[in-house]
Amino acid sequence: MSTPPVQWYPGHIAKAERKLTDQLKKVDVILEVRDARIPFATHHPNVSKWIGVKGRVLVMNRMDMISDEVRSQWFDWLKEHDVAPQFTDGQSGRGIKELAGAIKQAGIAINRRRRDRGMLPRPIRCVMIGFPNVGKSALINRLIGKRVVESARKAGVTRSLRWVRISDEVELLDAPGVLPNKLEDQTAALKLAICDDIGQAAYDHQRVGAALVDLIKDLNQEKALTNHYKINATEITGESFLEALGELKYQGNKERAANLILNDFRIGKLGSIALELPPDPLAESPPTPNSGGDGVENLGQGSEEFRDLDDLDDDLDDEES
Repeated sequence: MSTPPVQWYPGHIAKAERKLTDQLKKVDVILEVRDARIPFATHHPNVSKWIGVKGRVLVMNRMDMISDEVRSQWFDWLKEHDVAPQFTDGQSGRGIKELAGAIKQAGIAINRRRRDRGMLPRPIRCVMIGFPNVGKSALINRLIGKRVVESARKAGVTRSLRWVRISDEVELLDAPGVLPNKLEDQTAALKLAICDDIGQAAYDHQRVGAALVDLIKDLNQEKALTNHYKINATEITGESFLEALGELKYQGNKERAANLILNDFRIGKLGSIALELPPDPLAESPPTPNSGGDGVENLGQGSEEFRDLDDLDDDLDDEES
């Protein structure tokens, strides 16, 4: 299909990213949240620059959307590259206790350094960074134990920055999703569209639906398509599969067929399908190695507190400068 490239960079993201970079000097720990189905495609190229020497935790969210086998492969591969990933599912709450423990362990290390410098301990300041719709708000709600930030499975729900008190020990900056102002890698961009991690106005649904079929076939998982739709996906292209599905269900309407396939994949009707797998052992390191904690002690649900950034500035000291 001859269609424009997948591109999406709405104004609220550009504005939020400028504010985010200004607030990062006040943050101790950065939680980078990725979509476990596409960990490489949901890595922002500026993360390493934003992290610097701060504490880091890699969060692989949507663990419910990949198989246990694939999760184990990713865990082993990342550990080989000195990364301790935290696998979570913000919808069901799986992995939240372990994530809370990882945050606490990072905070212990930070306050130990403060003590060594003759400074008093204080609550740890964290920020969740990640592409739109990777589940950051759902994770925050789970960490607090109640729904306090708006959360939905679509891109662009969070549009401004605000601080959330997770507990007496942790303050967390709730930030909108960030993504590059230009998606150079169109293979990765298609995966973002497939997983609903960018706005739906950014792409041609038929092109993306066909790309999903082709990608599933490349991963040798076409049985999921054949069994679910009763159309043999083995020897036809993604575009031809859309045509067949459109004829079968929607009087030849390929747009509705594409939307059906995309929605079925996104809500798990096709099963647990990871669109990216770990490279072979000889491949290069992941884009951003990180050191995460392995603690499992719950931070507690505490009382949440929201504060405007300007109000927070009045309370913060300038020790990081």
